[in-house]
Amino acid sequence: MIAWGTPAARWVLLATITGSGLAFMDASAVNVALEPIGEDLHSEIDGLQWTLNAYTLMLAALIPLAGSLADHFGRRRIFVFGVVWFAAASAMCGFAPSIEALIAFRALQGVGGALLTPGSLAILQSSFEPRDRARAIGAWSGLSGIAAAAGPLIGGLLIDALSWQWIFFVNLPLAALVVYAARHVPETRDRDAVPGFDVAGAVLLALGLAATTWALTTAGEQRLSAEVLVVLAAGVVLLVVFTLVEARSPHPMLPLRLFRARQFTGANLVTVAVYAALSGMMFLTAVYLQQIAGFSAVAAGAAMLPVTVLMLVLSSRAGALAERIGPRLPMTLGPVVMACGFLLLLRVGPDLSYLTVVLPAMIVFGLGLSLTVAPLTATALAAVEDRYSGIASGVNNAVSRGAGLLAVAVLPAASGLGGDAFRDPAAFTAGFHAAMAVCAGLLVLGGVLAFVTIRDRLAPPEPPAAARRPQRTVHCAVDGPPLERPRGAEPAAPPTD
Repeated sequence: MIAWGTPAARWVLLATITGSGLAFMDASAVNVALEPIGEDLHSEIDGLQWTLNAYTLMLAALIPLAGSLADHFGRRRIFVFGVVWFAAASAMCGFAPSIEALIAFRALQGVGGALLTPGSLAILQSSFEPRDRARAIGAWSGLSGIAAAAGPLIGGLLIDALSWQWIFFVNLPLAALVVYAARHVPETRDRDAVPGFDVAGAVLLALGLAATTWALTTAGEQRLSAEVLVVLAAGVVLLVVFTLVEARSPHPMLPLRLFRARQFTGANLVTVAVYAALSGMMFLTAVYLQQIAGFSAVAAGAAMLPVTVLMLVLSSRAGALAERIGPRLPMTLGPVVMACGFLLLLRVGPDLSYLTVVLPAMIVFGLGLSLTVAPLTATALAAVEDRYSGIASGVNNAVSRGAGLLAVAVLPAASGLGGDAFRDPAAFTAGFHAAMAVCAGLLVLGGVLAFVTIRDRLAPPEPPAAARRPQRTVHCAVDGPPLERPRGAEPAAPPTD
């Protein structure tokens, strides 16, 4: 076990913070690069959708499986492998000669992101002494959040000064630093983990989500052709088969028994509504500000900064408030406040002013998001026994990714932004307004779901300390839920090699 303040602790923090910051910064920077990518690679909006969705698809499908791989083969080993994979795929993205190649390389990058994402916090929890874990995780959360917040700004600077390719090339030296620092990280694994991996479940989920997403995206361009209907039906069938496999698997990546808890099911339904709206808004806003409003890449990157700053400042306070009064009220009001921010975006037009139009909307939205996220993720974890908290965190993160994946696929078509409509100021503005109204409706639905399904008494009786197992915790500052263990539920120290 490593103590805080020692050289070993500094190496572990450097590796985990830089590694997770690498993925967070890249994810937030790509939104800013969509407009120049479309111009350079001659892509319509469906290509830009898949530039995001290919990455998110792999994350949604593989994060739970990657966590199991880390537990079995070593958390440092899988983390480093994921970082190297992520860097190699980033280089390929930078050299992509076409939008089709970029989409393929983004999918590979998503595989690397899935491998490194569960590892960073798992390494902290398994390496630090119990009394120092909260401090280490706090440092990780704050600095990783800063990386996510800085992503759009750094991406905008690189795009304006060099080209969009550099948002991928910048990952290479950072990855090299992580690999070097990881030489000083102790290896740990879960010796009590259930043997075997749910490979069949991962494959079925990936294929089912891919087919469904392709069909929904293509429907916006070509309407409901016979080919689209066949692929959509195949995707639905694959997802149904995935559910059946999970119900019978001895080691499922999505344990269906968790959804017997009303609180857990309710928290994940709210997650779907919140993260679908968030992903759709971030995708369309980044493109609109550059394509129609004439913002530079740096200005578009800075537009979302107030949201991340508010989350960094207020999320812990919102979590403390939920501990005092219960999560039901914050989870009900938070999405409604977010919806008000989306409705403020209905004032957006080609000649908008950031200070009077976009900034107020981002502040209101950021306040609602800050009020929602910490209670939401704490509720998802506290709804199950402590020994299942690692699985619960992976499921909740995969749900948020899947919701974002489908939102980016469906929202443009649902709001009339198929084909080259996003290059027409009048058509894009009308479609953007429709999309924000749809997102606001989703958020209100999320608030209603929270009011109906969430109870203020969170935690079920915990098993004896000796029966507890360490958790995997996944954090993503803006584009996924920051999953944290509720206070007072410190896991027992896991075995180490």
